[in-house]
Amino acid sequence: MSSKYLLDPELKAFFEALPPTTLTREALPEIRKVRKEFAMAQMPPLPPEVSIVQEMAPGRNGDPDVRMKIYRTGSDRTDRPAILHLHGGGYVLGSPDTMAPQCAAWAKGMDAVVVGAAYRLGPETSYPGNVEDAYAALAWMHENADQLGIDTSRIAVAGESAGGGLAAALALLVRDRKEFSFCHQQLIFPMIDDRTAIRTDLSPMFGELVWTREMNHFGWSALLGQPPGSEGVSPYAAAARAEDLSGLPPVFMATGAMDLFTEENLEYARRLMAAGVPVELHVYPGAPHGFMWVTEARVTKQYTRDAWDALARGIGAA
Repeated sequence: MSSKYLLDPELKAFFEALPPTTLTREALPEIRKVRKEFAMAQMPPLPPEVSIVQEMAPGRNGDPDVRMKIYRTGSDRTDRPAILHLHGGGYVLGSPDTMAPQCAAWAKGMDAVVVGAAYRLGPETSYPGNVEDAYAALAWMHENADQLGIDTSRIAVAGESAGGGLAAALALLVRDRKEFSFCHQQLIFPMIDDRTAIRTDLSPMFGELVWTREMNHFGWSALLGQPPGSEGVSPYAAAARAEDLSGLPPVFMATGAMDLFTEENLEYARRLMAAGVPVELHVYPGAPHGFMWVTEARVTKQYTRDAWDALARGIGAA
């Protein structure tokens, strides 16, 4: 049974026209190249008030250095909030470069320092490479806080899809290592539970479009280096595996009602609330994974307002 009849009318034409994608190890390099070229070609002009520079964070424990894109205005404030942004792409695709419009908008509108980290992808690098790269970027932000004008008590972590899952996993790792801290988590349809990839009881209303069950299985296998659903998967790879969610920073979570991750997101939000973590949760009707690609749709504009307001409040920039 198809779920397409549930699509928001303003999203229908776009999502029904999307060609299917089959992820294989052999096809990944070309898919990455084509997707990045398309995103960069469609990119709108960026605000001239925002400088964008590239920096490298030292890798941890002999790992390669981590490429980062840094967005900030020319403000001379020394107490600016900061956002560590982690891009999406199923743990196998994506780049911080294609997220420049969103990161630049945050830098301009919230006078924040935004750091987009190019964490290593699977299957070339499996867990814990991705989360250690994200941790290295956070460590660099702390070490360079004076130069960047960052108030280190006002650093949020944000991400979409795999980036949201990595953000949630990083928040757990940061909590447990007790070296740094976050003030807020911005988790947008986060990819947080490898066990979804082997479920046989999911409604066909979830995950027909954009990020399918087959793609999810590939992404998790690539990240974990073993079959999803295996015993002993670390919560720093799949945040839903964490037994204890207490002591985490407040969360804004958004998902679409047609997203493959809807159920795992709702369950994670429920468990966060039960553990005493402040949660703002939004589920947008008629919306599949990546619904905000249709920028002029009413549901996208509503999501954009909700997400912006929550992030601004979370970093004290409201």
